[in-house]
Amino acid sequence: MSDMKLVVVGAGGRMGRTLVRIVSETAGVTVHAAIEREGSPLVGEDAGALAGIGDIGVPLTTDTLAAVVGAEGILDFTTPAATLEFAELAAQARIAHIIGTTGCSAEDEAKIDAAARHATVVKSGNMSVGVNLLALLVERAARVLGPEFDAEILEMHHRHKVDAPSGTALLLGEAVARGRDIKLDDYAVRSRDGYTGPRPQGAIGFATLRGGSVVGEHTVYLAGAGERLELRHVAEDRAQFAKGAVRAALWARGRKPGRYDMADVLGLKD
Repeated sequence: MSDMKLVVVGAGGRMGRTLVRIVSETAGVTVHAAIEREGSPLVGEDAGALAGIGDIGVPLTTDTLAAVVGAEGILDFTTPAATLEFAELAAQARIAHIIGTTGCSAEDEAKIDAAARHATVVKSGNMSVGVNLLALLVERAARVLGPEFDAEILEMHHRHKVDAPSGTALLLGEAVARGRDIKLDDYAVRSRDGYTGPRPQGAIGFATLRGGSVVGEHTVYLAGAGERLELRHVAEDRAQFAKGAVRAALWARGRKPGRYDMADVLGLKD
């Protein structure tokens, strides 16, 4: 079988350059096109050169329609607005759309669901294998321990991150909620300030730190009377997210349209 042709969106950014590098280093996939925003001074530059691997003959372009022609998948770690644009393109082309974008609203998610009627969509708050295994452990721990153990999720990212809590923190919160058979939105506490009163029974708390160049750190605390369980993941390199995204793309190749996540890709739902 020929290499899967992938489009990298936001190819001039930190994550985009990492995706270009990982795709170029991975057997079975190739960089078909590299997209950058209108007005970027990087348009026309070779995607491989920007990624530090030398020229690969793929210049950054703003022509999204031309980029998707002949492609089999889109790798997308951008913004909610851009992701909706590429969801529509993926649906029209009936190809895979791998989404690592975070900060999507309920309305955005509904539009992505609609696109998944025609595209094979894999969307996750975190594409790393380690984080998705952590989510499985968190779900099982929450199920065994129950709401008697207070659940708190602490996350830290670099100073440039624009959404909070992180997509990964929300993914872990959803894991706690699944373990307890509840809806996260009904129990999430995203901020505390001033006189808050006692902690509500069953609450799932979130705390956010931002600073420096931290790639991503997440800790789930399950605190009971006299004992505490801490489940933690530390990302030291964006390459882990890119590797997961490429793995998701290969898994999605030839698969019927629908909405999937990394637990599907990794077989964690079997």
